[in-house]
Amino acid sequence: MKAHTLALSLFLIFASNAYAGDIDAIAAECNDCHGPAGVSENTDVPTIAGIPEFVHSDALYIYRDEERPCASSAFRHGDTSRPEKTMCQVVADFDDDTIDAIAAHYAELPFVAAKQEFDAGLAATGKAIHEEHCDKCHSDGGSNPDDEASILAGQWAGYLKSTFAEYAADERDQPSSMRDRMEALSDADEAALIQYYISQQ
Repeated sequence: MKAHTLALSLFLIFASNAYAGDIDAIAAECNDCHGPAGVSENTDVPTIAGIPEFVHSDALYIYRDEERPCASSAFRHGDTSRPEKTMCQVVADFDDDTIDAIAAHYAELPFVAAKQEFDAGLAATGKAIHEEHCDKCHSDGGSNPDDEASILAGQWAGYLKSTFAEYAADERDQPSSMRDRMEALSDADEAALIQYYISQQ
């Protein structure tokens, strides 16, 4: 009985280590675009380190189902140093366990705010807009991962701009309450919000 228990334990440890190795290999490929340890170095690519596990896994499921815009950022921006695979292509063959493991892996890593220039005046305007329209779901200036509403504070401006455009065009799934708030924002409001989020460094 003891020998059987030991054998089972060794099998589970081996299987767990093998699976961890697979996730490490997948994460290394993710980092080709999303930066070392998931901290992006490109304005059009989001940092994924520290993103809540639920938010990240949900996004990957949506990409797998091709229910979110999947254009290759490398192709859009003419960056030949990054792979031209789209996110939909990247996750097409991932099963649920793999997606959940990837999300858990990055959720444990520290989020690092991008260092980028911003307009202080617009950021102040954006802060007021955020507090009126966005803080209920994106608390602490959009920096609180416990909201499970991703992290806006400290993300790259290029990524935020393209994401705002997708939401405004209703190309990304969103709660009706968020859709209503997005529709109430002017282009100037959105620009100010982005300046507020990127100012948090």
